[in-house]
Amino acid sequence: MATKSNAAEAMVPAEAPGLKPLYLEAVSRVERLHRRLLDLIKDEFDRMGWDDINPVQALLMFNIGDAEMTAGELRSRGYYLGSNVSYNLKKLVETGYIFQERSRADRRSVRIRLTPKGEEVAEVIDELYDRHLKSIEKVGGLNGEAFESLNKALGRLERFWVDQILYKL
Repeated sequence: MATKSNAAEAMVPAEAPGLKPLYLEAVSRVERLHRRLLDLIKDEFDRMGWDDINPVQALLMFNIGDAEMTAGELRSRGYYLGSNVSYNLKKLVETGYIFQERSRADRRSVRIRLTPKGEEVAEVIDELYDRHLKSIEKVGGLNGEAFESLNKALGRLERFWVDQILYKL
């Protein structure tokens, strides 16, 4: 049976018990925000009558933009959050959104880039974001300063989580 020592308890700041609900709320909000973004994209595609791609695939194409890269680079740059990147890339190649070819330098590596059809999807997402920006301050109450603060806090949380993994904290 594992027990806490008094020394370990003494090192926990007095405000930590009040911090837990805030931390859990933040974790929950990050998760919900991502799902809401996917819902927004799905809604946009439904209005346009597009049903051959999903919101995750659309975000993937938006993040690729005009770049050419490998699937591994998609993950390492944080452009793709799921575990099934190969499946989604295969589907996007089959449906004509992404073009892939073997790298000339390393024949084991496959380079990907958007086709004109994929560029159209990326443009729709970009226009959706632009539309949001026109009213986000007035309707959502979020200005540049609020986003700077939010991004700083999220960056710190990400760094904390990465450190937990890297240094087994």
